[in-house]
Amino acid sequence: MNSFIGTSLLSLLIAFAEGACPDIVSRAEWGARAPKSISYLSHQPVQYAFIHHSAMNDCFDKTSCIAEVKAYQNLHMDVRGWDDVGYSFIIGGDGSVFEGRGWDKVGAHTLGYNEVGLGFCLSGNFMDHLPTTIQMNTTRAMIECGVSLGKISLSYTLRGHRDMKPSTLCPGDKLYAEILTWPHYRNQTANP
Repeated sequence: MNSFIGTSLLSLLIAFAEGACPDIVSRAEWGARAPKSISYLSHQPVQYAFIHHSAMNDCFDKTSCIAEVKAYQNLHMDVRGWDDVGYSFIIGGDGSVFEGRGWDKVGAHTLGYNEVGLGFCLSGNFMDHLPTTIQMNTTRAMIECGVSLGKISLSYTLRGHRDMKPSTLCPGDKLYAEILTWPHYRNQTANP
């Protein structure tokens, strides 16, 4: 592990233990396009935290992660016809957190559950390997941040995208096996 990632991981763990939220790269900072329209969540805290992978390239520094996040937004808006990037937040391999739709807006990440959950996407394809430790720890810290801010229920349910849409491989086999061990993961049938 290089010293930057080791130092960043230590800082993250200290902040996490103290209840602090990770820094979030704003939409303006990563150069987001304006959304076509915005819908706000009608009820918070939400009950679900959904884990996704981008199924695209891994990224390990802010510059390459910004390029990836822009690619997701372009794919979602230009190819899929969505109003914006679908995820609430995107987490890069270096632990950077990028604002997608954010805490308060309805996403397009988990069909049928976008009004009752937030979507956390780990940048990369995790079929054959795990995300970086800092990427996974930052994702967990973001969920706990959402709980502390009153955006996610204290008794939230953590699910992988494939739990809600069995036809998808998201969030990848290796990441999915990992989240089965995370607190709040529940494999019961969910109703929005």
